[in-house]
Amino acid sequence: VWIRRQLSPEQMQQVHDIGSPALLFGPREMRLYPNGPIASHVLGGASYGREDVASAEVIGVAGIERNFDSLLRDPANEGKPLQLSLDLSVQAATEEVLDGGMKLLNAKGAASVLMDIHTGEIIAMASLPDFDPNNRPQVLLTGDQSDSPLFNRAVQGVYELGSTFKIFAVAQAMELGLLNPDTMIDTKGPLTWGRFRIRDSHYLPPSMSATDIIVESSNVGTGRIAMQIGGERQRAFLTSLGLAEATPVELSEAPSGAPLLPKNWSEISTMTISFGHGISDSPLHLAAAYSSLLNGGTRVLPTLLKSDTVQQGARVVRPEVSARARSMLRQVVTRGTASMGDVEGYRVGGKTGTADKPKENGGGYYDDKVIATFASVFPADDPKYVLIVTLDEPSENSGDKPRRTAGWTAVPVAAEMIRRVAPLLGLRPQIEVSDVASVTLTSN
Repeated sequence: VWIRRQLSPEQMQQVHDIGSPALLFGPREMRLYPNGPIASHVLGGASYGREDVASAEVIGVAGIERNFDSLLRDPANEGKPLQLSLDLSVQAATEEVLDGGMKLLNAKGAASVLMDIHTGEIIAMASLPDFDPNNRPQVLLTGDQSDSPLFNRAVQGVYELGSTFKIFAVAQAMELGLLNPDTMIDTKGPLTWGRFRIRDSHYLPPSMSATDIIVESSNVGTGRIAMQIGGERQRAFLTSLGLAEATPVELSEAPSGAPLLPKNWSEISTMTISFGHGISDSPLHLAAAYSSLLNGGTRVLPTLLKSDTVQQGARVVRPEVSARARSMLRQVVTRGTASMGDVEGYRVGGKTGTADKPKENGGGYYDDKVIATFASVFPADDPKYVLIVTLDEPSENSGDKPRRTAGWTAVPVAAEMIRRVAPLLGLRPQIEVSDVASVTLTSN
Protein backbone atom coordinates (compact mmCIF):
# COMPACT_ATOMS: atom_id res chain seq x y z
CA VAL A 1 0.00 0.00 0.00
CA TRP A 2 1.28 3.44 -0.90
CA ILE A 3 1.10 5.53 2.27
CA ARG A 4 2.25 8.76 0.67
CA ARG A 5 2.90 9.46 -3.00
CA GLN A 6 5.67 12.02 -2.66
CA LEU A 7 8.22 12.70 0.06
CA SER A 8 10.83 15.37 0.52
CA PRO A 9 14.35 14.23 1.48
CA GLU A 10 13.73 15.45 5.03
CA GLN A 11 10.53 13.42 5.28
CA MET A 12 12.31 10.34 3.92
CA GLN A 13 14.91 10.64 6.68
CA GLN A 14 12.19 10.88 9.34
CA VAL A 15 10.52 7.71 8.01
CA HIS A 16 13.89 5.97 7.89
CA ASP A 17 14.50 6.90 11.52
CA ILE A 18 11.34 5.03 12.55
CA GLY A 19 13.31 1.88 11.77
CA SER A 20 10.36 -0.29 10.72
CA PRO A 21 11.24 -3.00 8.14
CA ALA A 22 7.66 -2.74 6.82
CA LEU A 23 8.18 0.83 5.62
CA LEU A 24 9.90 0.88 2.24
CA PHE A 25 10.66 3.54 -0.34
CA GLY A 26 9.40 2.60 -3.78
CA PRO A 27 11.06 3.99 -6.93
CA ARG A 28 8.84 6.39 -8.81
CA GLU A 29 9.13 9.26 -11.25
CA MET A 30 7.41 12.55 -10.62
CA ARG A 31 6.86 15.70 -12.63
CA LEU A 32 8.23 18.90 -11.13
CA TYR A 33 7.61 22.44 -12.39
CA PRO A 34 10.57 24.56 -11.25
CA ASN A 35 8.97 27.81 -12.43
CA GLY A 36 5.82 27.32 -10.37
CA PRO A 37 2.76 29.06 -11.84
CA ILE A 38 4.53 30.49 -14.92
CA ALA A 39 2.74 29.15 -18.02
CA SER A 40 0.63 26.91 -15.79
CA HIS A 41 -2.38 26.92 -18.14
CA VAL A 42 -0.19 25.87 -21.06
CA LEU A 43 1.67 23.10 -19.22
CA GLY A 44 -1.47 21.90 -17.45
CA GLY A 45 -0.05 19.39 -15.01
CA ALA A 46 0.43 15.71 -14.32
CA SER A 47 -0.70 13.15 -11.77
CA TYR A 48 -0.39 9.41 -11.18
CA GLY A 49 -2.12 6.67 -13.11
CA ARG A 50 -1.65 2.97 -12.28
CA GLU A 51 0.24 2.45 -9.03
CA ASP A 52 1.77 -0.79 -7.77
CA VAL A 53 4.41 -1.66 -5.22
CA ALA A 54 7.37 -1.10 -7.53
CA SER A 55 6.37 1.97 -9.51
CA ALA A 56 3.67 4.41 -10.57
CA GLU A 57 3.00 5.91 -13.99
CA VAL A 58 2.95 9.68 -14.49
CA ILE A 59 0.08 10.85 -16.71
CA GLY A 60 -0.86 14.26 -18.04
CA VAL A 61 -4.14 15.62 -16.73
CA ALA A 62 -4.45 18.97 -18.55
CA GLY A 63 -2.86 21.30 -21.10
CA ILE A 64 0.19 20.24 -23.10
CA GLU A 65 0.82 17.41 -20.64
CA ARG A 66 -2.48 15.75 -21.47
CA ASN A 67 -2.48 16.57 -25.18
CA PHE A 68 0.92 14.93 -25.70
CA ASP A 69 0.54 12.33 -22.95
CA SER A 70 1.08 9.29 -25.18
CA LEU A 71 4.18 10.82 -26.75
CA LEU A 72 5.67 11.88 -23.43
CA ARG A 73 5.06 8.44 -21.86
CA ASP A 74 6.27 6.41 -24.84
CA PRO A 75 9.48 4.60 -23.75
CA ALA A 76 10.77 4.97 -27.30
CA ASN A 77 10.89 8.75 -26.76
CA GLU A 78 12.82 8.56 -23.48
CA GLY A 79 14.83 11.74 -23.08
CA LYS A 80 13.52 13.34 -26.28
CA PRO A 81 12.41 16.92 -25.52
CA LEU A 82 9.10 18.42 -26.59
CA GLN A 83 10.07 21.95 -27.50
CA LEU A 84 7.37 24.58 -27.11
CA SER A 85 7.14 27.94 -28.83
CA LEU A 86 6.95 29.80 -25.50
CA ASP A 87 9.76 32.17 -24.58
CA LEU A 88 10.10 31.80 -20.81
CA SER A 89 11.45 35.34 -20.26
CA VAL A 90 8.65 36.86 -22.34
CA GLN A 91 6.08 34.64 -20.62
CA ALA A 92 7.25 35.72 -17.17
CA ALA A 93 7.22 39.41 -18.12
CA THR A 94 3.78 39.05 -19.70
CA GLU A 95 2.31 37.47 -16.58
CA GLU A 96 3.89 40.06 -14.31
CA VAL A 97 2.47 43.00 -16.28
CA LEU A 98 -0.93 41.36 -16.72
CA ASP A 99 -1.17 40.57 -13.01
CA GLY A 100 -0.27 44.15 -12.07
CA GLY A 101 -2.77 45.58 -14.55
CA MET A 102 -5.54 43.26 -13.39
CA LYS A 103 -5.04 44.28 -9.77
CA LEU A 104 -4.62 47.98 -10.53
CA LEU A 105 -7.81 48.01 -12.60
CA ASN A 106 -9.85 45.89 -10.18
CA ALA A 107 -10.59 43.19 -12.77
CA LYS A 108 -11.76 39.73 -11.73
CA GLY A 109 -9.72 38.03 -14.46
CA ALA A 110 -7.44 38.66 -17.41
CA ALA A 111 -5.93 36.95 -20.44
CA SER A 112 -3.30 37.72 -23.05
CA VAL A 113 -1.85 36.06 -26.15
CA LEU A 114 1.37 37.07 -27.92
CA MET A 115 1.68 35.39 -31.30
CA ASP A 116 4.18 35.42 -34.18
CA ILE A 117 2.20 36.82 -37.08
CA HIS A 118 3.93 34.66 -39.71
CA THR A 119 4.70 31.31 -38.07
CA GLY A 120 1.67 31.16 -35.77
CA GLU A 121 3.92 30.42 -32.78
CA ILE A 122 2.46 31.46 -29.44
CA ILE A 123 5.33 33.24 -27.70
CA ALA A 124 3.38 33.88 -24.50
CA MET A 125 -0.08 32.95 -23.27
CA ALA A 126 -1.42 34.00 -19.89
CA SER A 127 -4.66 33.49 -17.99
CA LEU A 128 -5.32 34.97 -14.57
CA PRO A 129 -5.98 33.93 -11.89
CA ASP A 130 -3.54 31.06 -12.32
CA PHE A 131 -2.26 28.14 -10.22
CA ASP A 132 0.87 26.16 -9.38
CA PRO A 133 0.91 22.88 -11.35
CA ASN A 134 3.04 21.36 -8.57
CA ASN A 135 -0.10 21.57 -6.43
CA ARG A 136 -3.10 21.72 -8.75
CA PRO A 137 -6.34 22.91 -7.12
CA GLN A 138 -9.46 20.76 -7.24
CA VAL A 139 -11.94 21.11 -10.08
CA LEU A 140 -15.05 23.07 -9.11
CA LEU A 141 -18.00 20.75 -8.61
CA THR A 142 -20.59 23.53 -8.50
CA GLY A 143 -20.95 27.07 -9.82
CA ASP A 144 -19.34 28.71 -12.83
CA GLN A 145 -16.23 26.87 -14.02
CA SER A 146 -14.78 30.15 -15.32
CA ASP A 147 -14.35 31.20 -11.68
CA SER A 148 -11.80 28.41 -11.18
CA PRO A 149 -8.08 29.23 -11.52
CA LEU A 150 -7.87 26.10 -13.70
CA PHE A 151 -10.02 27.80 -16.36
CA ASN A 152 -7.93 29.02 -19.31
CA ARG A 153 -9.45 32.37 -20.22
CA ALA A 154 -7.22 32.73 -23.28
CA VAL A 155 -8.48 29.50 -24.89
CA GLN A 156 -11.64 28.31 -23.12
CA GLY A 157 -13.12 31.71 -22.39
CA VAL A 158 -15.33 32.91 -25.25
CA TYR A 159 -16.46 36.52 -25.04
CA GLU A 160 -18.14 39.18 -27.10
CA LEU A 161 -14.99 41.05 -28.10
CA GLY A 162 -16.67 44.26 -29.15
CA SER A 163 -15.20 46.75 -31.59
CA THR A 164 -12.05 44.70 -32.21
CA PHE A 165 -14.23 43.04 -34.91
CA LYS A 166 -14.78 46.27 -36.85
CA ILE A 167 -11.57 45.93 -38.82
CA PHE A 168 -12.88 42.62 -40.21
CA ALA A 169 -15.95 44.33 -41.69
CA VAL A 170 -13.97 47.18 -43.24
CA ALA A 171 -11.25 44.84 -44.55
CA GLN A 172 -13.82 42.56 -46.17
CA ALA A 173 -15.56 45.52 -47.77
CA MET A 174 -12.21 46.67 -49.21
CA GLU A 175 -11.49 43.14 -50.45
CA LEU A 176 -14.89 43.07 -52.20
CA GLY A 177 -14.27 46.47 -53.80
CA LEU A 178 -17.18 48.08 -51.95
CA LEU A 179 -15.05 50.89 -50.54
CA ASN A 180 -11.54 52.23 -50.05
CA PRO A 181 -10.04 53.93 -46.97
CA ASP A 182 -11.36 57.34 -48.06
CA THR A 183 -14.90 56.29 -48.99
CA MET A 184 -17.45 58.34 -47.06
CA ILE A 185 -20.01 56.37 -45.06
CA ASP A 186 -23.30 57.57 -43.59
CA THR A 187 -22.90 57.51 -39.79
CA LYS A 188 -26.12 59.32 -38.93
CA GLY A 189 -27.77 57.45 -36.08
CA PRO A 190 -29.55 55.63 -34.79
CA LEU A 191 -29.43 52.71 -37.19
CA THR A 192 -32.87 51.09 -36.89
CA TRP A 193 -33.92 47.48 -37.44
CA GLY A 194 -37.35 46.64 -36.06
CA ARG A 195 -37.33 47.41 -32.34
CA PHE A 196 -33.52 47.56 -32.26
CA ARG A 197 -31.61 50.84 -32.24
CA ILE A 198 -27.88 50.92 -32.92
CA ARG A 199 -26.10 54.04 -31.66
CA ASP A 200 -22.55 55.22 -31.20
CA SER A 201 -21.14 55.61 -27.71
CA HIS A 202 -20.20 59.27 -28.31
CA TYR A 203 -21.01 62.06 -30.74
CA LEU A 204 -19.68 61.51 -34.26
CA PRO A 205 -20.20 63.48 -37.50
CA PRO A 206 -23.07 62.35 -39.75
CA SER A 207 -20.60 61.21 -42.41
CA MET A 208 -17.13 59.72 -41.99
CA SER A 209 -14.46 58.00 -44.09
CA ALA A 210 -13.98 54.25 -43.70
CA THR A 211 -10.67 54.96 -41.98
CA ASP A 212 -12.27 57.31 -39.48
CA ILE A 213 -14.99 54.76 -38.75
CA ILE A 214 -12.21 52.51 -37.46
CA VAL A 215 -10.29 55.34 -35.78
CA GLU A 216 -13.35 56.72 -33.97
CA SER A 217 -15.03 53.30 -33.62
CA SER A 218 -18.46 53.97 -35.13
CA ASN A 219 -21.07 51.25 -34.58
CA VAL A 220 -23.48 52.90 -37.00
CA GLY A 221 -20.92 53.21 -39.79
CA THR A 222 -19.69 49.64 -39.34
CA GLY A 223 -23.27 48.35 -39.28
CA ARG A 224 -24.03 50.06 -42.60
CA ILE A 225 -20.87 48.60 -44.15
CA ALA A 226 -21.92 45.15 -42.94
CA MET A 227 -25.30 45.51 -44.63
CA GLN A 228 -23.50 46.14 -47.92
CA ILE A 229 -21.54 42.94 -47.40
CA GLY A 230 -24.52 40.79 -46.39
CA GLY A 231 -24.82 38.04 -43.79
CA GLU A 232 -23.82 35.11 -46.00
CA ARG A 233 -20.59 36.71 -47.18
CA GLN A 234 -19.84 38.01 -43.68
CA ARG A 235 -20.16 34.54 -42.17
CA ALA A 236 -17.94 33.01 -44.87
CA PHE A 237 -15.24 35.65 -44.28
CA LEU A 238 -15.22 35.23 -40.50
CA THR A 239 -15.07 31.46 -41.01
CA SER A 240 -12.03 31.90 -43.27
CA LEU A 241 -10.34 33.71 -40.38
CA GLY A 242 -11.04 30.81 -38.01
CA LEU A 243 -13.66 32.65 -35.96
CA ALA A 244 -16.44 30.07 -36.41
CA GLU A 245 -14.76 26.94 -35.00
CA ALA A 246 -12.62 25.89 -32.04
CA THR A 247 -8.93 26.71 -32.41
CA PRO A 248 -6.63 23.80 -33.37
CA VAL A 249 -4.02 24.72 -30.74
CA GLU A 250 -2.32 21.79 -29.01
CA LEU A 251 -4.16 21.98 -25.69
CA SER A 252 -6.63 19.42 -24.37
CA GLU A 253 -8.97 22.29 -23.40
CA ALA A 254 -9.12 23.81 -26.90
CA PRO A 255 -12.27 21.98 -28.12
CA SER A 256 -14.22 23.44 -25.17
CA GLY A 257 -13.47 26.94 -26.46
CA ALA A 258 -15.79 26.73 -29.45
CA PRO A 259 -17.28 30.08 -30.56
CA LEU A 260 -20.89 30.98 -29.80
CA LEU A 261 -22.64 31.85 -33.05
CA PRO A 262 -26.20 33.03 -33.68
CA LYS A 263 -28.64 30.26 -34.58
CA ASN A 264 -30.21 32.54 -37.14
CA TRP A 265 -27.69 34.81 -38.90
CA SER A 266 -30.27 37.53 -39.52
CA GLU A 267 -29.82 41.11 -40.72
CA ILE A 268 -29.62 42.39 -37.16
CA SER A 269 -27.00 39.70 -36.42
CA THR A 270 -25.02 40.87 -39.43
CA MET A 271 -25.02 44.42 -38.10
CA THR A 272 -24.17 43.63 -34.48
CA ILE A 273 -21.53 41.02 -35.36
CA SER A 274 -19.73 43.66 -37.42
CA PHE A 275 -18.94 45.45 -34.16
CA GLY A 276 -18.36 42.32 -32.08
CA HIS A 277 -21.73 41.67 -30.45
CA GLY A 278 -23.84 38.56 -31.00
CA ILE A 279 -20.74 36.39 -31.53
CA SER A 280 -18.35 35.12 -28.87
CA ASP A 281 -14.75 34.07 -29.45
CA SER A 282 -11.66 33.53 -27.33
CA PRO A 283 -8.64 35.85 -27.16
CA LEU A 284 -6.70 33.15 -29.03
CA HIS A 285 -9.29 33.22 -31.84
CA LEU A 286 -8.78 36.96 -32.09
CA ALA A 287 -4.97 36.63 -32.13
CA ALA A 288 -5.10 34.12 -35.00
CA ALA A 289 -7.64 36.20 -36.97
CA TYR A 290 -5.64 39.43 -36.59
CA SER A 291 -2.46 37.58 -37.62
CA SER A 292 -4.17 36.19 -40.72
CA LEU A 293 -5.54 39.59 -41.71
CA LEU A 294 -2.41 41.64 -41.04
CA ASN A 295 0.49 39.37 -42.09
CA GLY A 296 -0.14 40.09 -45.76
CA GLY A 297 -3.48 38.33 -45.84
CA THR A 298 -2.86 34.58 -45.48
CA ARG A 299 -4.41 32.23 -42.90
CA VAL A 300 -2.20 31.31 -39.98
CA LEU A 301 -3.02 28.68 -37.35
CA PRO A 302 -1.89 29.12 -33.74
CA THR A 303 0.61 26.60 -32.41
CA LEU A 304 2.42 25.99 -29.13
CA LEU A 305 5.18 23.97 -30.80
CA LYS A 306 8.47 25.53 -31.82
CA SER A 307 8.55 26.28 -35.55
CA ASP A 308 10.71 28.57 -37.64
CA THR A 309 8.65 27.99 -40.78
CA VAL A 310 6.39 30.70 -42.18
CA GLN A 311 2.92 29.26 -42.65
CA GLN A 312 1.61 29.30 -46.21
CA GLY A 313 -2.10 29.29 -45.51
CA ALA A 314 -5.05 30.13 -47.74
CA ARG A 315 -5.36 33.75 -48.79
CA VAL A 316 -8.06 35.70 -46.94
CA VAL A 317 -7.40 39.21 -48.32
CA ARG A 318 -5.06 40.75 -50.88
CA PRO A 319 -1.70 42.13 -49.63
CA GLU A 320 -2.79 45.71 -50.35
CA VAL A 321 -5.94 45.25 -48.24
CA SER A 322 -3.82 43.87 -45.41
CA ALA A 323 -1.53 46.93 -45.63
CA ARG A 324 -4.51 49.31 -45.58
CA ALA A 325 -5.92 47.56 -42.51
CA ARG A 326 -2.58 47.95 -40.72
CA SER A 327 -2.51 51.65 -41.59
CA MET A 328 -6.00 52.10 -40.15
CA LEU A 329 -5.03 50.32 -36.94
CA ARG A 330 -1.92 52.45 -36.60
CA GLN A 331 -4.10 55.57 -36.82
CA VAL A 332 -6.33 54.22 -34.03
CA VAL A 333 -3.25 54.51 -31.80
CA THR A 334 -1.88 57.81 -33.12
CA ARG A 335 -5.16 59.74 -33.18
CA GLY A 336 -8.00 57.49 -32.04
CA THR A 337 -9.42 55.49 -29.17
CA ALA A 338 -6.12 53.75 -28.30
CA SER A 339 -3.93 56.81 -27.79
CA MET A 340 -2.47 55.34 -24.59
CA GLY A 341 -1.21 52.37 -26.61
CA ASP A 342 1.62 54.18 -28.36
CA VAL A 343 5.03 52.79 -27.40
CA GLU A 344 7.90 54.93 -28.61
CA GLY A 345 10.02 53.14 -31.17
CA TYR A 346 7.65 50.23 -31.88
CA ARG A 347 4.86 51.77 -34.01
CA VAL A 348 1.96 49.95 -32.39
CA GLY A 349 -1.35 49.59 -34.21
CA GLY A 350 -4.52 48.14 -32.78
CA LYS A 351 -8.23 48.28 -32.10
CA THR A 352 -10.09 48.70 -28.83
CA GLY A 353 -13.17 46.73 -27.90
CA THR A 354 -15.50 47.30 -24.95
CA ALA A 355 -18.44 44.90 -24.72
CA ASP A 356 -21.15 44.90 -22.06
CA LYS A 357 -21.00 41.66 -20.14
CA PRO A 358 -24.04 39.37 -20.52
CA LYS A 359 -25.86 38.29 -17.37
CA GLU A 360 -25.39 34.69 -16.30
CA ASN A 361 -29.07 33.78 -16.66
CA GLY A 362 -29.26 35.11 -20.20
CA GLY A 363 -31.43 38.07 -19.26
CA GLY A 364 -29.68 40.91 -21.03
CA TYR A 365 -26.48 42.75 -20.15
CA TYR A 366 -24.97 44.40 -17.10
CA ASP A 367 -24.81 48.19 -17.07
CA ASP A 368 -21.59 48.30 -15.04
CA LYS A 369 -19.61 45.23 -16.14
CA VAL A 370 -17.65 44.93 -19.36
CA ILE A 371 -15.13 42.79 -21.20
CA ALA A 372 -12.38 45.19 -22.34
CA THR A 373 -10.00 44.10 -25.10
CA PHE A 374 -7.13 45.61 -27.04
CA ALA A 375 -6.00 43.75 -30.16
CA SER A 376 -2.64 45.11 -31.29
CA VAL A 377 0.06 44.55 -33.90
CA PHE A 378 3.66 45.72 -33.81
CA PRO A 379 5.52 47.09 -35.66
CA ALA A 380 2.47 48.13 -37.70
CA ASP A 381 4.39 48.88 -40.93
CA ASP A 382 6.46 45.66 -40.77
CA PRO A 383 4.29 43.34 -38.68
CA LYS A 384 5.93 40.65 -36.58
CA TYR A 385 3.68 40.09 -33.56
CA VAL A 386 0.04 40.32 -32.56
CA LEU A 387 -0.81 40.91 -28.90
CA ILE A 388 -4.28 40.49 -27.40
CA VAL A 389 -5.07 41.73 -23.88
CA THR A 390 -8.51 41.08 -22.38
CA LEU A 391 -9.72 42.20 -18.93
CA ASP A 392 -12.85 40.85 -17.25
CA GLU A 393 -14.81 43.57 -15.41
CA PRO A 394 -12.04 46.20 -15.23
CA SER A 395 -12.68 49.60 -13.66
CA GLU A 396 -10.25 52.53 -13.56
CA ASN A 397 -11.31 54.53 -10.49
CA SER A 398 -8.90 57.46 -10.27
CA GLY A 399 -11.46 60.00 -11.52
CA ASP A 400 -14.89 61.13 -10.41
CA LYS A 401 -16.56 58.24 -12.24
CA PRO A 402 -15.35 54.70 -12.97
CA ARG A 403 -13.84 54.34 -16.44
CA ARG A 404 -14.29 50.88 -17.93
CA THR A 405 -13.59 51.29 -21.65
CA ALA A 406 -10.67 49.45 -23.22
CA GLY A 407 -8.91 52.73 -23.97
CA TRP A 408 -8.56 53.32 -20.22
CA THR A 409 -7.98 49.69 -19.17
CA ALA A 410 -6.71 47.10 -21.66
CA VAL A 411 -4.75 49.58 -23.80
CA PRO A 412 -2.29 50.86 -21.16
CA VAL A 413 -1.72 47.29 -19.93
CA ALA A 414 -0.90 46.15 -23.47
CA ALA A 415 1.40 49.16 -23.98
CA GLU A 416 3.38 48.33 -20.87
CA MET A 417 3.56 44.71 -21.99
CA ILE A 418 4.96 45.69 -25.40
CA ARG A 419 7.41 48.06 -23.72
CA ARG A 420 8.68 45.18 -21.61
CA VAL A 421 8.72 42.30 -24.10
CA ALA A 422 9.74 43.96 -27.40
CA PRO A 423 13.42 44.20 -26.39
CA LEU A 424 13.29 40.59 -25.17
CA LEU A 425 12.04 39.62 -28.63
CA GLY A 426 15.08 41.27 -30.23
CA LEU A 427 13.15 44.20 -31.71
CA ARG A 428 15.21 47.36 -31.87
CA PRO A 429 13.23 50.57 -31.32
CA GLN A 430 12.96 52.72 -34.43
CA ILE A 431 13.13 56.37 -33.44
CA GLU A 432 11.10 58.53 -35.79
CA VAL A 433 12.78 61.86 -36.58
CA SER A 434 10.44 64.42 -38.08
CA ASP A 435 13.08 67.03 -38.92
CA VAL A 436 16.20 65.41 -40.35
CA ALA A 437 17.87 68.80 -40.82
CA SER A 438 17.91 69.32 -37.06
CA VAL A 439 19.99 66.18 -36.46
CA THR A 440 23.70 66.81 -35.97
CA LEU A 441 26.12 64.11 -37.03
CA THR A 442 29.04 63.58 -34.68
CA SER A 443 31.96 61.17 -34.49
CA ASN A 444 33.95 59.83 -31.56
